[in-house]
Amino acid sequence: MELMLNISYAQVANLIRQLLANQIAKITNEFSENYIAKKAKTEISDFQQFILSCPVMSDEQYSSFKQQREHFNVWRIQ
Repeated sequence: MELMLNISYAQVANLIRQLLANQIAKITNEFSENYIAKKAKTEISDFQQFILSCPVMSDEQYSSFKQQREHFNVWRIQ
């Protein structure tokens, strides 16, 4: 059985504030820095998803870009 709740951050914070000090300490220990770091590594932000979905140059396009860049540099220096 799975239960999904759709509550805001403020509501979660208010619920935690109502707990006893030892219960808050348990939550703090459970969600240590290691847990948060591991979770952050596996999640992809909207910006990261945007970057990953952008077009990528092929090898031919990149070599053409480098050649054009060299021509512009020669033209700019002269």
